[in-house]
Amino acid sequence: MRIFEEMESEVRGYIRSFPAVFDVAKGSEIFDEHGNRFIDFFAGAGSLNYGHNNPAVTEALIEYLQSNRIVHGLDKATVAKKEFLEKLRDTIFTPRNMEYKVQFTGPTGTNAVETALKLARMVKGRSNIIAFTNAYHGLSMGSLAVTGNSFYRDESYGVRANSAFLPFDGYMGKEFDSMSYLRKLLTDQSSGVDLPAAIIVETVQGEGGIHVARDEWLQELEAICREFDILLIIDDIQMGNGRTGTFFSFERAGIKPDMVTVSKSIGTGLPMSLLLMRPELDQWKPGEHTGTFRGNNLAFIAATKALEYWDSPAFAEGIVYKGKLFEKGVKTILEKYTDIETELRGVGMVWGIEFADHGFAGTVSEEAFSRNLIIETAGANGQVLKFLPALTIEENLIEEGLKIIDESIAAVVATRKNLQEGVLA
Repeated sequence: MRIFEEMESEVRGYIRSFPAVFDVAKGSEIFDEHGNRFIDFFAGAGSLNYGHNNPAVTEALIEYLQSNRIVHGLDKATVAKKEFLEKLRDTIFTPRNMEYKVQFTGPTGTNAVETALKLARMVKGRSNIIAFTNAYHGLSMGSLAVTGNSFYRDESYGVRANSAFLPFDGYMGKEFDSMSYLRKLLTDQSSGVDLPAAIIVETVQGEGGIHVARDEWLQELEAICREFDILLIIDDIQMGNGRTGTFFSFERAGIKPDMVTVSKSIGTGLPMSLLLMRPELDQWKPGEHTGTFRGNNLAFIAATKALEYWDSPAFAEGIVYKGKLFEKGVKTILEKYTDIETELRGVGMVWGIEFADHGFAGTVSEEAFSRNLIIETAGANGQVLKFLPALTIEENLIEEGLKIIDESIAAVVATRKNLQEGVLA
């Protein structure tokens, strides 16, 4: 690891949580340079919903490259882009009765968020944006303004202008009606909250700690946006691409966002980011919002192939089935540790265990890594153990991984008990 310590910036993060030099990966298994095997419950922070080196995707990429096809194309028309747009329309939009224009933004999710915020402000002629507690929308300047975690924010960045935060569903407890609160703020001319151009929200907060918004809450949010002429932006960067059991995470609520940000697994791990918008919102002048790496044709090829999973309802059914395996398996584990205060939250193939002891989740993650399982933490204090495996993971790997989680929790409990007894002695 010496070369990374000598030459790579101190900002590196995941390398500290998972200190190994990785080399080979397939599906939901990763191997380090010494051939040690790890089960992956992390999936590239949600970028690898279809697994590492998906064979069908890899084959399509190799064939494309060996044919000397266009790799970098800015926003020029290419065969790869044409075929991706056709597949997106025919497989995703048309069956869902969706009509969105597609804007290819810069290569990362935060580029899509920045684009959405910029367009919303331009269309509505207002600067304020409303976001929610525990929100995570990216770490570039505009996205930081609507990201809640103070770890990423600093007054010197100048990120706090033109944004306001409201309680996410359940943040203030089950009895608190945050939508009535929002309506009051919007109707009271002395609330101090300017009428926003847009409200941006994740239907499931991933980095924020696996908080799942209720369908009714999302429906009321949409209704308020329509009533007050506010654009509704759904950030589906981590929770889209099937993570919750449907291609878009908002489908379960039956809402129709004005804009949707999409990235991560849409390119199967290759850099690709999209903004979907209602056609009437596409008010850009040619070249008004641009960037060099909007035409990643390798990502177009990979995405087109990956979307074939959605040609049959069996894939979505499999996500729901595997999600229930995780839910049942984790509940069974937690039933063994009644002395530990926990809360399990999730939907589809994203689950999180929140530990009342904020240091517990990180220690379990470390212990699991020592047992060859990769799993990250989430939440403002890293208090949530976050299950985010590939949607294609095999059942035997789910069982093996959950067994490691069980063993890791047991090991942490035993260690803490021994330490406590030692202190008392």
